[in-house]
Amino acid sequence: MLTTKEIMDIIPHRHPFLLVDTIEELEPGVRAVGYKCVTYDEPYFTGHFPQEPVMPGVLQVEACAQVGAAAILSVPENKGKTAYFGAINNARFKRKVVPGDKLRMECEIIKQKGPLGIGKATATVDGEVALTAELTFMIG
Repeated sequence: MLTTKEIMDIIPHRHPFLLVDTIEELEPGVRAVGYKCVTYDEPYFTGHFPQEPVMPGVLQVEACAQVGAAAILSVPENKGKTAYFGAINNARFKRKVVPGDKLRMECEIIKQKGPLGIGKATATVDGEVALTAELTFMIG
């Protein structure tokens, strides 16, 4: 299992935009599984929404992309690089993610050619699908 510090050795994200607490499984260049423990302390909950805090869908997608970035940037030839979004396709949100949830995110790299690639992302809470999406990345 990778800790936050070890994750930051792979991807360039930092607080408050590092949205992955741990990475439980990592197959460099192939797939990764990570977790985000969603707490009331997240800065976005003060405005999204004050009476009913919900993790914004765009941040769920970003968290999944960070897990995918860990998979692709852990390959030795990508060390020190950044994985940028190229596209977000077929994103589907199936349930709300709220404080107290432990978001499990899996991203499998399904295609890569040169600096471009596609990851298949799924996020779940207690085995229930919260999000699915296809994420296109560019390594730079």
